[in-house]
Amino acid sequence: MTCEHCVAAVTARLRELDGVGDVAVELVPDGASTVTVSSAQPLDGRVVRSAVAAAGYRMAR
Repeated sequence: MTCEHCVAAVTARLRELDGVGDVAVELVPDGASTVTVSSAQPLDGRVVRSAVAAAGYRMAR
């Protein structure tokens, strides 16, 4: 992610997941941005990865 539009797209998709309370993005210009998701329940990593992909992005790990 390199811009606020990227942040908005990923944040919106992640907030659609059941139990997600907060999404915080640290935007880094070189594309190595990080996202922290707070949830009331454990999240399946595959579901998170799928939500990020649906926004048009991919997770590094």
